[in-house]
Amino acid sequence: MKIRMACTPEGTQVIGGEVNGTINPLTYFCENLSNMGYKMSLLKVDSIASALLKEYSIESNFVVCTMNPQNDSILQVSKKEKLPLWGIIKSAPFAIKSDSTEAVQLVLVNPYKVFFERMGLLMIASFIMLVLVIGCIIYQIKVIIYQKKVAKLREDFSYAMIHDMKTPLSSIMMCSDALNDEKIESMPELKKSFLGVVKSETVHLLKLINRLLTISKLENDKLTMVKEKVKLEPMLERIRETFKAKSIKPLHFTLNLQAKEVNADKEYLEEAVYNLVDNAVKYSKDEGEVEIEITSECSGGYSCIKVRDNGIGFSEEDKRKIFDKFERGSAIKSSRLGKVAGFGLGLNYVYRVMEAHGGTVTASSVVGKFSEFTLYMSASEEEDTENKMIDGKQN
Repeated sequence: MKIRMACTPEGTQVIGGEVNGTINPLTYFCENLSNMGYKMSLLKVDSIASALLKEYSIESNFVVCTMNPQNDSILQVSKKEKLPLWGIIKSAPFAIKSDSTEAVQLVLVNPYKVFFERMGLLMIASFIMLVLVIGCIIYQIKVIIYQKKVAKLREDFSYAMIHDMKTPLSSIMMCSDALNDEKIESMPELKKSFLGVVKSETVHLLKLINRLLTISKLENDKLTMVKEKVKLEPMLERIRETFKAKSIKPLHFTLNLQAKEVNADKEYLEEAVYNLVDNAVKYSKDEGEVEIEITSECSGGYSCIKVRDNGIGFSEEDKRKIFDKFERGSAIKSSRLGKVAGFGLGLNYVYRVMEAHGGTVTASSVVGKFSEFTLYMSASEEEDTENKMIDGKQN
């Protein structure tokens, strides 16, 4: 309008109109200039808009147009530019006629590229922050779920611990009461039997407590393995005789010892194998003989002891957690029914002991057919050399 006004003769006056809240005073000025023959040039407005956009570094295609604000119809454009249905930004229309039938408007075509270029780093940073926040929320949810699981496991553990300790304590109390009876003095055989039960149950309690203490020490790296050459046959014979004496079910042991001795801590290795045999008996089938096969070999720098049974087995899902503390796979629920007693520490104990030996333990099973656990321990150089010599002679 300033350019158009400069084209009028000197002294020209442009009459305005009524000032109100709906019509801009400049609208009258623009309309009267047009009525006087000084029409608005869209090309000049286009040129001015281009200069201003460049000044603000907005390099986007645009169109200056006249339109009817009442129905949004376009009357005239400054240049041929196909306007898409989306991806455009329109300025507020500026009325150039007092009856609001014509207005001028700036239309930016696809300006988002400019915005993305300017705000790209901020948007990337915001996206990374969003991902981190979501990740933290997911992690928090996992922690809550894990804490609930641990609380449940501890509840099961407390129940199993009370159950396991209650049984031997009840037996000790019952036998103690019987031994205090004066009549027992006249029955030496019965007295001897009661004393045997008291000793057996006391040893059982001591083993449970020692197992808990050992796991605690292993978790805190405070237990040192005293390795020595351990002859397997006498150790396995002791375990076999112990279970044959106390098991209600018929047991059949098979020993196949290619490696006669291993380099390990005798006390903890025997307890680890004892736990595996104990599991084989606990989780055996209701009917039939319990078959336990124990084999040993030495190869690839490791001594291996395998304990295989014909029990109920475990699923692949249970396989991923049976070595965890307080876990007993599908047997956890049955413990509440009194079918299987225990803390759920046996296999965790075995895992910790093997880890302290610098080895590991693996498990494989088929539900309803068998379970097999393999203990791996680092073999001494003498064992490995001796095994290679034996293999050479056999070949």
